[in-house]
Amino acid sequence: MIKKYEYHGLDITLDIMDKIRNVVDFIAKKENKNFEEAYYLFAKSNTYISLVTPDTLMWSESSEFIADEYYRERD
Repeated sequence: MIKKYEYHGLDITLDIMDKIRNVVDFIAKKENKNFEEAYYLFAKSNTYISLVTPDTLMWSESSEFIADEYYRERD
């Protein structure tokens, strides 16, 4: 079962899942990895934790911004 994410009573689960998919696709292409490998890298980052924590509002940023944050964190 997928965890449900809410922000001020609004269901933002699809927004978060879509951002995760887009960011992981970006990482996979940039690093020439498959989706699963890229997801594993992203899921253990602080950027991912911020994305799945609705109060940070990271989910409202663009996928490109989130990917940039991920790479800033890694560097």
